[in-house]
Amino acid sequence: MNEKAVKYFDSLKGKKVAFVGMGVANLPCAKFLARLGIDVYACDKSDRDYIGTDECDELEKLGVNFSLGETYLDVLPEMDLIFRSHGILPFQNPWIGECIERGQKVTTEMEVFFKLCPSKIIAVTGSNGKTTTTTLIAKMLEAQGKKVYLGGNIGKALMPELETITEDDIAVVELSSFQLLTMGNLVNQPDISVVTNIECTHLDHHISLDEYVDTKRNILIYQNENCRTVLNADCDYGLGGRVYHDMRYDVRGRLYEFSIKHKVENGAYMKENGDIVFAEDGRETYVMNKSDIVIPGNHNIENYCTAISAIWDIVDVNNIVKVARTFGGVEHRIEFVREFAGVKYYNDSIATSPSRVISGLKAFDRKIIVIMGGSDKGNDMSEMVPYILKYVKLLVLNGATAQKIYDSVTSSDGYEESGIKVVITDKLTDALMYAKQNAEKGDIVTLCPACPAFDQFKTFEYRGRKFKEIVNNFTG
Repeated sequence: MNEKAVKYFDSLKGKKVAFVGMGVANLPCAKFLARLGIDVYACDKSDRDYIGTDECDELEKLGVNFSLGETYLDVLPEMDLIFRSHGILPFQNPWIGECIERGQKVTTEMEVFFKLCPSKIIAVTGSNGKTTTTTLIAKMLEAQGKKVYLGGNIGKALMPELETITEDDIAVVELSSFQLLTMGNLVNQPDISVVTNIECTHLDHHISLDEYVDTKRNILIYQNENCRTVLNADCDYGLGGRVYHDMRYDVRGRLYEFSIKHKVENGAYMKENGDIVFAEDGRETYVMNKSDIVIPGNHNIENYCTAISAIWDIVDVNNIVKVARTFGGVEHRIEFVREFAGVKYYNDSIATSPSRVISGLKAFDRKIIVIMGGSDKGNDMSEMVPYILKYVKLLVLNGATAQKIYDSVTSSDGYEESGIKVVITDKLTDALMYAKQNAEKGDIVTLCPACPAFDQFKTFEYRGRKFKEIVNNFTG
């Protein structure tokens, strides 16, 4: 562990440290601090069964104290330091302000990691594509022989990695708007910052669109002239031309852009013939053709252009191409599951919004069978209907939003002429079995829900894994 990290964690000994929200980030961090001999409290409104009995048993053996249920916040006045879960936002939770008024420090594991990380940091955010882009960057660096620490919003806490990470390694971090919200002028800003795109989303969790955009800006506004920023040449970062929001004006160092629609001066772009090249200072270097990329969809070509722009001059072209020809995709993101009886099955459980559905449908450039539906977060389904009519032959609906999607599709112009068949089933299992029974050799079946999973599952990951489990157990 580097000297700065040792000093910080030693300073916590003899103090009481609470983790509020025992999710994928705080659970391993609580274990990490407990192993260092720090007095840790695990606070969550849920019970042990929801958190996980095995996880709770392990925490208990490490000496962690529990505060669970309706009164889980009652211990906070006794604490010296509080780690909030990234999804617990300050303006929605008055207890955070109360802690600050008492003079207590409220932080997150990602803030601490950035302050103490000794290595270079490549950070990725955006409304769409950030997980695949983050993964591609990590894969390319690993192909080059670099030791990579991958984490953040991608589902892995990085604070425990401070025990082993060195200045010769590279941290590749996916950051959500929730994580970036309170990540202001930290000691270590990303050496390379990437913003894949900006869309109007998460407004059920942010005070305003302005706040959402400004959280994303935190990834780059504290960089210096030696840093690199990667932006989407096809994205209006001003969101309607409001110049004070356009991130291009905030770039402190070298700006690289990417595009699959047109040429860029500095960065990776795709030509009309499908060639992907990197342009810099008037020179172009051929990287590969889009046919070298095994994961489907133009949005994934865009993800490759993003990643190439981030790691250029760090990773050799041959290693970039090696990843393109072998990487099968991130779990739950148009993930190929299996071919059974001549039918290919894909898991796109991450597609919880109409914009993601559109990308998922366009990825195959043909008529397919789609399983859709889940819990309702208030999305306007009409945006995706023209693409459903164009790219779907059989739409199998399930869950709480089944009727809502059915009504949107069947009442739209062009429904009768499209030839699409739309059916409503009860649960995901029923929908998948109906799709299986009605699929023919050569068909593609994809789970592309357009909705969150909360009506039937804990998260979209649980839904995707259930889908894969059923498909992998097909027989006969």
